[in-house]
Amino acid sequence: MLSITNLSFYFGSRAIYEDLSFHIKPKDRIGLIGANGKGKSTLLKLIAGNHTPDKGDISKAKDCSIGFLNQDLLSYETHESILTVAMQAFEVENELMNGINSLLKKLETDYSDDLIDKLTKKQEQFAALDGYSLQSKAESILEGLGFSTADLSKPLQTFSGGWRMRVMLAKILLANPALLLLDEPTNHLDLPSIEWMESYLKNYEGAYIVVSHDQEFLNRTVTTIAEVSQSNIAIYKGNYDFYITERELRHEIQHNAFINQQKKIKDTEKFINRFKAKASKARQVQSKIKNLDKVEKIEDVVEENATISFKFNFNKPSGKIISEIKNVSKSYGDNVILKNASGIISRGDKIVLIGANGKGKSTLMRLIAGAEGQQEGTVVEGHNVIKAFYAQHQLESLTPDAEILEELKQSGAEKTELELRAILGCFLFSDDDVFKKIKVLSGGEKSRVALAKTLISEANFLLLDEPTNHLDIQSVNMLIQALDSYEGSFIAISHNRYFISNIANKIWFIEDHEIKEYPGTYTEYLDWQEKRKAQQITETPKKSIVEKKKKELTFSEEDELKKELKKKNNQLQKVEDEIHLNTQKKQQIEEEMSKESVYTNVDLLQEKTTAFEKVNQSLETLNTEWESIALEIEELETKLG
Repeated sequence: MLSITNLSFYFGSRAIYEDLSFHIKPKDRIGLIGANGKGKSTLLKLIAGNHTPDKGDISKAKDCSIGFLNQDLLSYETHESILTVAMQAFEVENELMNGINSLLKKLETDYSDDLIDKLTKKQEQFAALDGYSLQSKAESILEGLGFSTADLSKPLQTFSGGWRMRVMLAKILLANPALLLLDEPTNHLDLPSIEWMESYLKNYEGAYIVVSHDQEFLNRTVTTIAEVSQSNIAIYKGNYDFYITERELRHEIQHNAFINQQKKIKDTEKFINRFKAKASKARQVQSKIKNLDKVEKIEDVVEENATISFKFNFNKPSGKIISEIKNVSKSYGDNVILKNASGIISRGDKIVLIGANGKGKSTLMRLIAGAEGQQEGTVVEGHNVIKAFYAQHQLESLTPDAEILEELKQSGAEKTELELRAILGCFLFSDDDVFKKIKVLSGGEKSRVALAKTLISEANFLLLDEPTNHLDIQSVNMLIQALDSYEGSFIAISHNRYFISNIANKIWFIEDHEIKEYPGTYTEYLDWQEKRKAQQITETPKKSIVEKKKKELTFSEEDELKKELKKKNNQLQKVEDEIHLNTQKKQQIEEEMSKESVYTNVDLLQEKTTAFEKVNQSLETLNTEWESIALEIEELETKLG
């Protein structure tokens, strides 16, 4: 489908890629990962043709169309509605429709057979391309990405950058290219839209490469991880969790091989140095020297992951209550955000506020921070509470002419320059980067500086609005470590499920304009929500079934229902048999993976791991099918009484 052969690409004298070979096959689901600045976006631009390789080739099949979602699309401006913009994806169909409309206009005055014949042919072509359902497809994708029906007719330019990016994503998805290139598609999506995107990609017929720092998203959407490191790419045939395990194993094998080789080299060098002056050993010495020159050196593992290297300090612990929200109501015109909402943040709370965009998460955060202005009700701050608020608008408080290191000294006065440089390294500022002036930084770089300032302040209460935006996976892990060691309290807004799962001891969400709290972890919250939804689903059909039962069945209707019931019971039995067989197969693979002959053999372990994941996925699908059939049987049995 697409092949990269011996590709090299440089920025100045710096090698981004050297002798890279990489192949993409139809239906590949590739997650492209690596630290920021390593060349992930550059590779996508090379594949899309936006950059030209300095050496090597990129060849693709003639029918390999490419759709590329990248941050440059934010510059697109138009007065047209978002529905019109999304439907620009249908180039051939739109051209046909324009031709049909033109012919229809001519038919108002010209009724010739030739004109009617042309119109009929174009209409047949349009119908063959499923043209009459294009608008509904576009509406479905836009609504899946979070737009309301009312939004579809609004001009693109009236939306913020994040929402515009969703429109461009919809346009690319509607074009249905053979190869999708998605550069951080979840950055502008809320949780419901991310879940919709995952479902869409699972059913996508083409191939895709996705750059993402969302580990859960990668786990659910990709079957191959391509890690950019040291100017090349390492391939791992599995999802992100598989990559973590396999990478550790590969690194251990490589490190041990490096140590063994170094020992052999030192022993050889020792022999050479000992006997090089003895004529009787000259032949052996020369042989050893030649063998040493031929040795292909094994490199030791280079660890690129950031680790936390600082601790939080604050002089004053807060009182028991951090913040109390009492009967707060907040509206923007007719848009009601909160109505008589109440909530309490206590000392030690590590709260994550989740939910769809537009529900009022950032508004609530600003109310707690005292940065929102007037509202009904009160927000009472607790005793000895020292706040630090991180949000996108906080970037304006950075000093444009200050260097990054100077900016950090303002918040971390008690820390040494060495400590501050170590902290900046965690936020991807290394070496001379720390002397860059704030005014020359990109939006993402400024965000990282502002977040670093927030974390090293002496605040005992942190308010963090989307802190993981613009951070790579290593930096997200660093932030998790930092917040895990934080002894104060915090409330954060995030759509990164891995981040939420690792930091929250309470979940807040806004429902019916009120603050709702789940007093547990995010994993526990998800289980609770699933049970809650299932209860709502089962209660609703029961009501409708009872209503339908009021109608008396005729003999033929009853006979048809019995036949259908028998058919469904047979289907259920077949699914149960399949579940049993797959369960046995899963147990067999698990037993094989526990054998030393398997887990010490990298290739065999990978083969067994792939088989295990495949049978596990089959079991999930079969269990879902079983539940669906069982529900249908229950409904049929209720109808028959």
